[in-house]
Amino acid sequence: MFKTFGLGAVVAGSLALSAPAASATEFVNVLTGGTSGVYYPLGVALADIYAKNIPDSRTQVQSTKASVENLNLLQQGRGELGFALGDSVKDAYEGNAEVGFNQPLDKLRAIAAIYPNFIQIAASADAGAITATDLAGKSVSVGAAKSGTEVNARKILGALGMSYDDLGKVEYLPFAESVELMKNRQLDATLQSSGLGSAALKDLSSTQDVTYVSIPAEVAGTLGAPYAAGVIPAGTYPGQDSDIPTLAITNILVTSADVSDELAYQMTKLLFENLEQMKAAHAAAEAINLEDAVKNSPIPLHPGAERYYKEQGLL
Repeated sequence: MFKTFGLGAVVAGSLALSAPAASATEFVNVLTGGTSGVYYPLGVALADIYAKNIPDSRTQVQSTKASVENLNLLQQGRGELGFALGDSVKDAYEGNAEVGFNQPLDKLRAIAAIYPNFIQIAASADAGAITATDLAGKSVSVGAAKSGTEVNARKILGALGMSYDDLGKVEYLPFAESVELMKNRQLDATLQSSGLGSAALKDLSSTQDVTYVSIPAEVAGTLGAPYAAGVIPAGTYPGQDSDIPTLAITNILVTSADVSDELAYQMTKLLFENLEQMKAAHAAAEAINLEDAVKNSPIPLHPGAERYYKEQGLL
């Protein structure tokens, strides 16, 4: 069950969807991530669901640098719903300045725990990296600066007794840009925190020989919740013939205390009533289920979401 307290800029051409109401009265800005990640297609699906089912609504999908930026935007009242990694949500609510939260973000409220992210490290075959410690001396992209992915990278290296200083070169790039550098042989590896079946990694694996780098299960024990041991199943990506031990981290749909109870209720209810549309948008949504939605959140549940879960007999 939920614990009582402790789970950039709009890109050019970002998708805006609106219900055919004469005058929109309910705004829903969905904060996602880079367009090559998982947050974005799921955000597009949610915006479409809300536009069609919330009367007098105007919905928009905003591509951002993901978790950290999304949480700051929610605190500032510049979004109604955002995707974020569980550890970033915890850091935000507690005010971890090192991660990018200069003060506690006290307006954050949970809608639902959704699917897990998996730490997926793809290295060029000739880099010779089999486990995460083999990244020493290699050029690695760790995600956009202060994104949830980059926060994951720092914490995982720290748990292994390493830091960015141990890497040959550090790049702070979104998923698609990281893949392009690897294709051009300008980068040894990319660390990506994402749902399984990332479009960027599928693209990379289909164009060159890639090794998926393992992370020992004991790292999850060192880091603690919300990190857990996980696996990238064999066949997830072209040429990946074996299971890869790694870490998993729950993603959370987050809103603000300033969002009305009714809107939060509708956003929660419509998510679970339209899971097939979410699954069609990205396979990561296969892991979204009602029973897990109220587990292990580091922030309070929004009263509107709480109302829905009580109706479902979960609270």
